[in-house]
Amino acid sequence: MSKKKVADIIIETLQAAGVQRCYGIVGDTLNHITDAIRRSDIEWVHMRHEEAGAMAAGGEALITGRLTACAGTCGPGSLHFINGLFEAHRNRAPVVLIATQVATSEMGMDFPQEVDLKPIYDTCSHFCAYIHSPAQARRVTALAAQAALNKRGAAVIIVPGDISQMEVEDGLAFRPHQPQPVLRPSDAELDEIAAVINAGKRVTLYCGSGCEGAEQEIVALAEKIKAPVAHTSRAKDFIEPYNPYNMGMTGILGVESGFRALDACDTLLLLGADFAWSQFYPNEAKLIQIDSDATHLGRRHPVDIGVVGHIKDTIEALLPRLHAREEHAFLRNSLKHREATLKQIAEEEHAGSDGLIHPQYLTKLIDRYADDDAIFTADGGSPMVWLLRHITSNGKRRTLTSLVHGTMANAMPEALGIKKALPGRQVISLSGDGGISMLLGDLLTAVQENIPIKVIVYNNSSLGFVEMEQKVEGLLDAFTELKNPDFAKLAEAIGFYGRRVDDASTLEEAVRDVLSQPGPALLDVKVNRYELVMPPKVEVGQVLHTALYSAKAIIAGRGMEVEELVRTNFAD
Repeated sequence: MSKKKVADIIIETLQAAGVQRCYGIVGDTLNHITDAIRRSDIEWVHMRHEEAGAMAAGGEALITGRLTACAGTCGPGSLHFINGLFEAHRNRAPVVLIATQVATSEMGMDFPQEVDLKPIYDTCSHFCAYIHSPAQARRVTALAAQAALNKRGAAVIIVPGDISQMEVEDGLAFRPHQPQPVLRPSDAELDEIAAVINAGKRVTLYCGSGCEGAEQEIVALAEKIKAPVAHTSRAKDFIEPYNPYNMGMTGILGVESGFRALDACDTLLLLGADFAWSQFYPNEAKLIQIDSDATHLGRRHPVDIGVVGHIKDTIEALLPRLHAREEHAFLRNSLKHREATLKQIAEEEHAGSDGLIHPQYLTKLIDRYADDDAIFTADGGSPMVWLLRHITSNGKRRTLTSLVHGTMANAMPEALGIKKALPGRQVISLSGDGGISMLLGDLLTAVQENIPIKVIVYNNSSLGFVEMEQKVEGLLDAFTELKNPDFAKLAEAIGFYGRRVDDASTLEEAVRDVLSQPGPALLDVKVNRYELVMPPKVEVGQVLHTALYSAKAIIAGRGMEVEELVRTNFAD
């Protein structure tokens, strides 16, 4: 039996599991792994920060559905992946991290750069294990890949540097498996669900990311029972296109028609939705939840019926049990709200007076001039709100924002990974000025690796979403101001095409210009600092607290800020 180096076994196993790229930074305990990658068909993507590497891997994995790898050296190198791996894991993106460790003879001795990685990465992975001996290499790697692919999330292989270079006889042929079961509730459970739906007068479907692949079945269900369809933010790509019953999102980032579709129903069918904000569930309604993970049932809000099933399989089995509905007054009323909501959204997408740039107007221009199959990423904070509300999904486009982990700085590195994996697609990062500056160094990755992403910076010289949150709580905003460089000049200095716009009159031409560039390009746009992100339902307390902020600001001699907030949101 032939002998192989452990590093080669790890990379061979990952390549067989579908890995095409590995994102990371080279270093001492990783050297034999990267040498194995060099001799394989896996492409190494040289990043400038490991956090960005994990986010890039997560972006590729989420959009392609393919297992993707990242790798780092011992101690600080492996530790830097933590936030990016949390992001990938909570996005349910299949990512494997190869985290190398100091030599086994030094482990537990407080050796320089030694970090006990397992208890750290156990918190953000479905699988985390050391390779303790060379004979375990193929088995541990196969199990890591299998966990990432089937449980949808991160897996971590911890490899001491000395073990990676050892040779071992190539033993049992462990490999990952990815079965595709049919998963639906029992006949008795389906009969119970059908009875509740058939008895309901105002039924609403609320769809989450678990509805991917079941788009046609959801429309057929809505048509049969004359139900409006609302969706979570993460289901935008699957529920919004080709759906005449779509009401949009509810929740803090949602819109009025989505909120009303849930708030006014008497029966709510939760389909693959693990929506966290309990205050947006209806107070008086029967709740039925269908999810592929039984641990999700009733964990956000009490439900009357909770069952396990894939959404496509479950709807196919449920449809014959449902009565076709003729009465659709509730749906008609919901569609009227949807029409009014779309009109309101369109009214927000205008250039401001005196050259003021509303972020909604900027986003609509991006939407207008982006490719039909463009892929959009957005930083946590206000850019993700503008993407979710003003970028059109058409069945070919994809969107990715940090909705579960809620991190800053995700958009640009995720765009790097997506564009690297899909070079024929236009990939556009909607970056906040706080977000882009946090991982600014990986703009260099776009140049070095020839990744022609397009970066649009929403530059309001502040941590805008945090600033708004402070005001809504009745506080004077504090420590949110950002002293920014000219991001366009900075981008040009490192090899990007860069433009800066601070007047609405030149914005349309600039957006067209930047999106048409063949290489990496960045557009730095000075947007209204005082733009409010209005939720679909404004609570009395929010109004009172914002009024309290206004009073405090005037007393503190900051009355001009209050005037700008009112003028740019309500008078402009």
